[in-house]
Amino acid sequence: MDYFKVDNKFDKIICLLCSHYCHLKNGQTGVCGVNKNIDGKLVNLVYSHPISLNVDPVEKKPLYHFLPGSLALSFGTVGCNFKCPFCQNWTISQNHDIDSSIRISPKQMVDIALEHRCKSIAYTYNEPTIFYPYAKDIGLIAKEKGIKNIFVTNGFESKEVIEDMAYWLDGANIDLKSWSDDYYKKVLKGGLEAVKTSIKGMKKEGIWVEVTTLLIEGENDDPSDLEEMAKFIANEAGEDTPWHLSAFHPDYKMKDKSYTTLQTLLKAYDIAKKVGLKYVYLGNIRANNDTICPKCGEVLIDRVTYDIIKNELKEGKCPKCHTNIEGVWK
Repeated sequence: MDYFKVDNKFDKIICLLCSHYCHLKNGQTGVCGVNKNIDGKLVNLVYSHPISLNVDPVEKKPLYHFLPGSLALSFGTVGCNFKCPFCQNWTISQNHDIDSSIRISPKQMVDIALEHRCKSIAYTYNEPTIFYPYAKDIGLIAKEKGIKNIFVTNGFESKEVIEDMAYWLDGANIDLKSWSDDYYKKVLKGGLEAVKTSIKGMKKEGIWVEVTTLLIEGENDDPSDLEEMAKFIANEAGEDTPWHLSAFHPDYKMKDKSYTTLQTLLKAYDIAKKVGLKYVYLGNIRANNDTICPKCGEVLIDRVTYDIIKNELKEGKCPKCHTNIEGVWK
């Protein structure tokens, strides 16, 4: 895909990487702080410059129906197209200082994944759509080597990126941060409709999708909103789509807020199950997050935090009643 288009009328270029569609004059950088118009071309300033690199269990993304028990090479850069006041990675996402002394080419990134026997590469920690040119170049090489690719994203990709990623991206965990478009615009500096479009678009393109909502009491935990979110996931992404309900901890600009209680998480869990979602998981808290067969109740994947104690799935099916369990299992 072309990562930008020219607006000759106003002597600008339009960045096509996310739904902000920033119009940039020569020398101007987008909302993300890392994509810049240099002499009429869009230059991704963080290309080959990751700021954080780790080997994680894929469950930490969180992805529970995607190669369970495997390792993911996880990395991110600086910058973000959102301004979430609760961001746990704000030291990199709200930072635009690029360390040019750190340089890892796409091939080198894949080599690192192979060296550590990672079955996937996760583009995470900050918003990956803002470094999409780098991610895609890595992803294409990874795919040739049999390594899968994962986005951990706020879901504010452009429609152009959604269409382009379909042939190389295997899975995504998408944040659905609120059911209020006003909250998205005023607090997060994004937009709900674009996120909903991304969830539907990725599902349509055959990318495995799991959804995460960080529950913040008094901000996005209204029961009627949670019910609408659950209905949207069930109707537009499918009842088999895992929904991760995660506990908030005070961070960045929200240190005055309280930790999310187990009671709040369980209320949201009950709402989701009543709507019909088959797989609902609680995050950032010690809880039973086993994957259970929705038909016969058999425990299929026994989890303790990020560790898989037991995986009874047989070719993606329940061994007891042979119900197909949706996910990426090989």
